[in-house]
Amino acid sequence: MHPGNVWGGSLDAVDSDRIAAEEEERLRNTREWDRGAIHSQRSELDETQQGWLLAPQDSWRKKKKKYVNLGCVSVSQTVCMWTVGTIAVLFLVVALPIIIVKSLPRHKATPPPPDNYTLAIHKALQFFDAQKSGKLPKKNKVSWRGDSGLRDGKPDVVGGLVGGYYDGGSNIKFHFPMAFSMTMLSWSLIEYSHKYKAIDEYDHMRDVLKWGTDYLLLTFNNSATRLDHIYTQVGGGLRDSESPDDIYCWQKPEDMSYDRPVLSSTSAADLGAEVAAALSAASIVFTDKPDYAKKLKKGAETLYPFFRSKSRRKRYSDGQPTAQAFYNSTSMFDEFMWAGAWLYYATGNKTYIQMATTPSVPQTAKAFANRPELMVPSWNNKLPGAMLLMTRYRLFLNPGFPYENMLNRYHNATGISMCAYLKQYNVFNRTSGGLMQLNMGKPRPLEYVSHASFLASLFADYLNSTGVPGWYCGPTFVENHVLKDFAQSQIDYILGDNPLKMSYVVGFGKKFPRRVHHRGATIPNDKKRRSCREGLKYRDTKNPNPNNITGAMVGGPNRFDEFHDLRNNYNASEPTLSGNAGLVAALISLTSSGRQLIDKNTMFNSVPPLYPPTPPPPKAWKP
Repeated sequence: MHPGNVWGGSLDAVDSDRIAAEEEERLRNTREWDRGAIHSQRSELDETQQGWLLAPQDSWRKKKKKYVNLGCVSVSQTVCMWTVGTIAVLFLVVALPIIIVKSLPRHKATPPPPDNYTLAIHKALQFFDAQKSGKLPKKNKVSWRGDSGLRDGKPDVVGGLVGGYYDGGSNIKFHFPMAFSMTMLSWSLIEYSHKYKAIDEYDHMRDVLKWGTDYLLLTFNNSATRLDHIYTQVGGGLRDSESPDDIYCWQKPEDMSYDRPVLSSTSAADLGAEVAAALSAASIVFTDKPDYAKKLKKGAETLYPFFRSKSRRKRYSDGQPTAQAFYNSTSMFDEFMWAGAWLYYATGNKTYIQMATTPSVPQTAKAFANRPELMVPSWNNKLPGAMLLMTRYRLFLNPGFPYENMLNRYHNATGISMCAYLKQYNVFNRTSGGLMQLNMGKPRPLEYVSHASFLASLFADYLNSTGVPGWYCGPTFVENHVLKDFAQSQIDYILGDNPLKMSYVVGFGKKFPRRVHHRGATIPNDKKRRSCREGLKYRDTKNPNPNNITGAMVGGPNRFDEFHDLRNNYNASEPTLSGNAGLVAALISLTSSGRQLIDKNTMFNSVPPLYPPTPPPPKAWKP
């Protein structure tokens, strides 16, 4: 054995060649097998790639769907993405602009400018602030007025008679026209409270009213159950007298030092009824103050037996020269109708409406006489107002029997009065400038025109609120707007649409009376006291008043549309409480501020249902 052959076997040359050939054959076979194995492994790898990695073949190109788990349901990822995208788009297109707009600072739309009627109301109400007597509130804005009349009624009247309003240019407190003024202001507040609120005068108006009704409660013993007298007036005087009194002395109310008598009467049916009407109407205004409203109603009901007593049926001014010279009452049965309606609306007690509709009452008052002078509303004639007030009852509640017959007559009489105000029927003359002469050519026409304008405008609103387009004047149908046009024409005349182009309301417009017959406005506000005679030089001067009594409506022009701005011409240049009350009522009815309809319901809040009460349900059935 060759020592180099560790495996054994022959080491011959022939064997070596054979072995080499066999080895070469073996290597060749091995190479062929390796290529097949490698090809087989590569095919298996390609299938794996096709299924899980590269997916080169068409049958594997679709992706496997993915899902989003929303808890209670699984949603396709594609659907979820579309939903989220849609919400995002909607947010950008819809919600985002809204958020941006809401976040921007708001700019209120500019309201339309107030009309002349609204501007005039702001002025006219200031007149009442200037006429206040007593201890003035701190918020009283009339700089030239101060406390006055703090001794009125003392010591003779328990509690005194401090407060209330001076009537006009003098310092007298006439209770009859004062009560009527408060009734008219209450009426306008009940019908048009929404308009007063729209022009921001509602609270002011209630303050004006309460100042008057607080005082009227002092004019009789409101805590008693039966009355034997009522106070009719504080202060007084006669025009031709030279004794120190409210007529002769030209002094500011703050400077008064003369005696101011208190007049009373045990027979004053007209005044008692008017005060009852004022308190009743005001109680409807102050329903949000139950204690005060109750006090007002109690006072009104306490007055009822006093003014209805046959033994007291006299006019308050009978035998009172200082009352007759200025506010002489000519009847009392119109006040009975007036007070009866207001008492009924305030309390719901049928006794009052029965009295107001008892045929003998309107017949005695000559309510259906169709006389022109009885169609003119004023502090002395309540017939037109009373009949319109009860026409309201028929239009809105239609109570039927047993009131229908009389209410129908009131309704017809109201329609006739409205026809009389229209120019085409020539019942009342007119000036060439268009002012109706309701006072038959006598002085002080504007007061009567103001009250008639209010009633006409209000009647039109009553008809509009019930869907009735008009009323008949004989065979002619007249539309409601004709009444509104009439009222506007008269109030526009007062505000400056007249031949003189002068406003008869102080402070309204550029041209208005400057020499108003008014003691407080005439004397300078320099903290100096003028005696009874010292003030006369301010009355007689031709200079304008140092203090404008803003909002005062003067007596007005004559029947030729002429007006002389002279302080001594009191019939033309003196304002009055009742005149301004009519003006305010007419203005608020005509202003375009607020809703154009009336408040139909507040007036009747205390009126009981007109149908039988619902019977109680039957008892539960038992076998």
